[in-house]
Amino acid sequence: MSIVRKLYHTQTARYNGGAIIKNRKRGIDLKGMDGGKYRVHSDEVAKAAQEALQRRGVSIEEIAKIVFEMQEPYNKGLEMAHCIESVESVLLKREMQHALLVGVELDELAEQGKLSRPLQQIIDTDEGLFGVDEMIGLGAVLTYGSIAVTTFGHLDKNKIGVIRELDTKVGGQVHTFLDDLVSSIAACASARIAHRQRDLEEKGKDFKDIPADETAPEMHVDGAET
Repeated sequence: MSIVRKLYHTQTARYNGGAIIKNRKRGIDLKGMDGGKYRVHSDEVAKAAQEALQRRGVSIEEIAKIVFEMQEPYNKGLEMAHCIESVESVLLKREMQHALLVGVELDELAEQGKLSRPLQQIIDTDEGLFGVDEMIGLGAVLTYGSIAVTTFGHLDKNKIGVIRELDTKVGGQVHTFLDDLVSSIAACASARIAHRQRDLEEKGKDFKDIPADETAPEMHVDGAET
């Protein structure tokens, strides 16, 4: 079971096992927070974002291959397992989850011809002067700093791996947003590995000295989360 799936099941069990009861004891009215409806739980958002990727035919492994191709020349001992862990951790970020949900939804609506004119034509043809797709990807990538930003620009220009496949329009498929979102995920995952490498170098180590589940730099800072 992947790290993301383990975290999802653990958090869901914990939430169902006591969070609602605790809020009721504290007098918190969850219904009142969202116009009479419960607020969507983070686990549901994470699950929906991953399902959106899968529905559009993009796997975590395909994104990890991009990360490995970019980082392997600079990181001794780096393996695909490290890159997969990094991609999975990026997908736990709310900023990335929200970007995926918005972008994939617009791609799918355009594919079904359900958007109004002229937006339908703009997204359907991936209009060259339409930069909203890049801006959503760039907004999500800012979480990981300047290295992630420059890597995103590199991927947007060079279209490595599955990004090139998504950018090539086939039949009625629309991936105007998804190619940029995959670039964003790969850029963030690459940035995490670059920062982790610096930590390892300062300790006289490299990636061959650590298992994949210790790739995250965040796990080595007290109180921090991935």
